[in-house]
Amino acid sequence: MKQQIETVKTLLEALPFIKEFNEEIVVIKYGGSAQTSEELKERFAQDILLMYLVGLKPVIVHGGGKKITDMLEIMKVETNFLEGQRVTSKEDMRIVEMVLSGEINKEIVSLLNCHGAKAIGISGKDAHFIKGEAKDFSKWGFTGNITSVDSKVICNLIREKFVPVIAPIAAAEEMGHPGFNINADLAASQVAKAIGANKIVFLTDTAGVLDKDKNLLSSLSKADVEALKKDGTIHGGMVPKVDACLEAVEGGVKKAHIIDGRIEHSILLELFTSSGVGTEITA
Repeated sequence: MKQQIETVKTLLEALPFIKEFNEEIVVIKYGGSAQTSEELKERFAQDILLMYLVGLKPVIVHGGGKKITDMLEIMKVETNFLEGQRVTSKEDMRIVEMVLSGEINKEIVSLLNCHGAKAIGISGKDAHFIKGEAKDFSKWGFTGNITSVDSKVICNLIREKFVPVIAPIAAAEEMGHPGFNINADLAASQVAKAIGANKIVFLTDTAGVLDKDKNLLSSLSKADVEALKKDGTIHGGMVPKVDACLEAVEGGVKKAHIIDGRIEHSILLELFTSSGVGTEITA
């Protein structure tokens, strides 16, 4: 009986958050270990289904850098990184699209549908809803930046009760162009801004933003983030993540969250408990 009462208490703790976020859009950037562990994949699908069933509107943007690198190695295609970003040749771009749109995207969609969510997979090339341009073609080739997001495409899917699953590939203006490989964090941020998301959640392989003593910083403002970047507390791979968070909240998203995707049900713990499990960033 005690265990049953504790279960009810947990549900009641989640109730005000479920009411608050009902009918709200939450963009989730899905990557890291959560995307590669079979057990964590199942937990992720359960989290999305629960969000979907209680009235939230999840939108997923996924990465796939490790699988792209693995496939390039299998096909004996050399891959290079510059300033932490993949240099994407025309040959690389074909493999990037094959892995992101053809493999990872469909795997996520199938997993969600098997659990009972109504998921549909798309890339920015579909209806050209994400358009891009070269970041600096002479340096990074077909690695690009987003120039526009057509929010109507995603909003129409949400209206039809779909869970959109988005591969971060942008269309180009020219006919026959292979498109652009887009950083998934930045793609998630741009999509969240365009569709008026209430929240954006980044699944990572760290607890969140940590101070110099490796303690979790549970809440940060824009000023806090800038100060932590300046003194070197935020560095390396966390910099583009917090920059994507800031871009989202400055674009109208209420809160951005960086959470540990290695923790089972971390999305639900962050959204539906008062203490949360990661770092929230506000404007």
